[in-house]
Amino acid sequence: MASSPTVLMRLVASAYSIAQKAGMIVRHVIAEGDLGIVEKTCATDLQTKADRLVQMSICSSLARKFPKLTIIGEEDLPSEEVDQELIEDGQWEEILKQPCPSQYCAIKEEDLVVWVDPLDGTKEYTEGLLDNVTVLIGIAYEGKAIAGVINQPYYNYQNNEKQKLREPRNEAKAGPDAVLGRTIWGVLGLGAFGFQLKEVPAGKHIITTTRSHNSKLVTDCITAMKPDDVLRVGGAGNKIIQLIEGKASAYVFASPGCKKWDTCAPEVILHAVGGKLTDIHGNALQYNKEVKHMNSAGVLATLRNYDYYASRVPESVKNALVP
Repeated sequence: MASSPTVLMRLVASAYSIAQKAGMIVRHVIAEGDLGIVEKTCATDLQTKADRLVQMSICSSLARKFPKLTIIGEEDLPSEEVDQELIEDGQWEEILKQPCPSQYCAIKEEDLVVWVDPLDGTKEYTEGLLDNVTVLIGIAYEGKAIAGVINQPYYNYQNNEKQKLREPRNEAKAGPDAVLGRTIWGVLGLGAFGFQLKEVPAGKHIITTTRSHNSKLVTDCITAMKPDDVLRVGGAGNKIIQLIEGKASAYVFASPGCKKWDTCAPEVILHAVGGKLTDIHGNALQYNKEVKHMNSAGVLATLRNYDYYASRVPESVKNALVP
């Protein structure tokens, strides 16, 4: 008889279903038309009704099923009774069938820390740049990101928009290629799933970086790398997906601003396919529950050729960014 799934694989299977529910909530808030936007610290640091509802959904759904978890979410929300409609108690069966990497088989619930970004790319969400948006659930053990789930609520969004233009009266004909939304997941030692891995053409240096948090440091660092092209998009999750799908060769953000919930899940997906994510100095990021939330020394990530980019970070940039 097959052994029952480990705590880690049950958690990932639950996180997958919970992330899918989150994607539906994100789309529903847009469809209703009232985003409920509030400024947190400044005009580029926003929170919407979707951020609030999704965080309640994810954290409450996880806490009910795994009460000993440490869950750290981006939004500071008052504790209130959560609407039953926000609770997701399903588990993705395909994940439960996968073997747990041996080094994680004995992990207990209380050993795990979950980092939640309910809506990565909130500013872009409010501006209608919906394909920049992701929902991030990252799972860490002994300070290391080991499993992650990324939902893209608006994956295939542009396909759907084109489809509507072609067939305004019959959206049912959109076909299987235009299903809206997808969920990517990964576990170190097992792999990453839900996308087609692709690399940037050899010899091309395409950098993806911040769209709304530019600075002299960011610009100096990118210029020193002599890129062929620079993509400015929202969301850390979105940028890592650009790396694994061959749209960019490096994610460079030489600035504080990014937080642990932005990088935990995406880092796992990247590492699971042989990529690398560090701070600007080359240090691994730490995800234990006591760690400060800010990634003070920025982010440098690549699918391949990490050393090419790391070796070109100017000393002046490194000196300005203290881990």
